[in-house]
Amino acid sequence: MRNNIEVAGLVLAAEGISGAIDRVAVQPFMAIFLNFFNRVVVPRIGFLTGYELYANLALAALGIMVVIAAAPRSP
Repeated sequence: MRNNIEVAGLVLAAEGISGAIDRVAVQPFMAIFLNFFNRVVVPRIGFLTGYELYANLALAALGIMVVIAAAPRSP
C-alpha cells in the first residue's frame, strides 16, 4: 500500500512540474498525460484564473509531501 501512495505522489509531483513548465514554455514530453491537471482541471476552477502557475507548483509540492509522508520511518 505504501508503494502505491508513493507512486501517486510521484505522479502528482510530475504533473505539477510538467504543468509549470507548460505554463512557462511548451511541454512536448508526454504532454497528454502529464498536463492533464494543467489543461483540464485548472481551467474549470474559477478562482485559479490567473494563478495557473501557482496551482501547478502547489500540486508539485503536494506530490513531494505525499512521497515524504509515505516513506518508511527508521526507528
